[in-house]
Amino acid sequence: MSFYRGRRLRSNAVIRNLIKETTLHKEDLIYPVFVVEGTGIRNEISSLPGNYHYSCDRLHEVVDEMNAAGVKACLLFGIPDHKDEVGSEAYHDHGVVQNAIRTIKAYCPDMYVIGDVCMCEYTSHGHCGILDECGYVKNDETLKYLQKIAVSYAKAGIDMIAPSDMMDGHIQALRSALDEAGYETLPIMGYSAKYASAYYGPFREAAHSAPSFGDRKTYQMDYHNGKEAMREIAADIEEGADIIMVKPAMAYLDVIKEASETFNMPLCAYQVSGEFAMLKMAVTNGLMNPSVIEESLIAIKRAGADMIITYFALEVARGL
Repeated sequence: MSFYRGRRLRSNAVIRNLIKETTLHKEDLIYPVFVVEGTGIRNEISSLPGNYHYSCDRLHEVVDEMNAAGVKACLLFGIPDHKDEVGSEAYHDHGVVQNAIRTIKAYCPDMYVIGDVCMCEYTSHGHCGILDECGYVKNDETLKYLQKIAVSYAKAGIDMIAPSDMMDGHIQALRSALDEAGYETLPIMGYSAKYASAYYGPFREAAHSAPSFGDRKTYQMDYHNGKEAMREIAADIEEGADIIMVKPAMAYLDVIKEASETFNMPLCAYQVSGEFAMLKMAVTNGLMNPSVIEESLIAIKRAGADMIITYFALEVARGL
């Protein structure tokens, strides 16, 4: 009687590598970078150990680390000193992200710089758009401000924009504004299926972006829903997104898998701050082997992601 002997192809590392189905490359990784105003600042973020707040004059340090590790793309988040109800620092020509874009591109033109387009770090209330008198985010009014942010990033020399606001019609609005301003070739990465998730906690501390009241469930997706994600992704593609995204990643591998099988589009997954914090704490406390970090990223790629935004990017790339 014969039976399947899968162990024949697991006998040593050579044969296991020869039949390996999923591989993680340095080129697959995008590193989030937090930029603050001021000078001489490189402060470790307590909620994201090993990640830092940088002032523009010290961005060359993280760029050098990225180059040494072989990570060639970063995602910028800005933390301004001034916040107001309309997030005016988000679209200021010399805002914190705009200055960071110019600084990085002047120092290392080959570094691929992606700019997160949202308002939550810049508004006094911490929500991702313009509020009405009842505290509800006004969708179409917010689009006008997002357009200004995107064009200001483009003028500063950004390589790609990534709107994370989750307003309806935002990809179409940003594509239109960029095209009208002469930036037809600037790509857009949509945060297409972004869930209202509890996994964002450490990021909100790092970016000083927690809402001062309520939550973001009226514009970010309900985590009970998977089919809805396909509708959101389809809408982003129809409106002109060049890359689609699922966020968070590890608890949404089913959504990543379905998106990869449904849409013939480059697919990004964001391994968010809470995912990072859980794994980092488990490894630091000796509860898990450090290899669990790469295992988590392989799971995301195996589900179908082409690229991964992760706070582990430098650490993992150094070991690849």
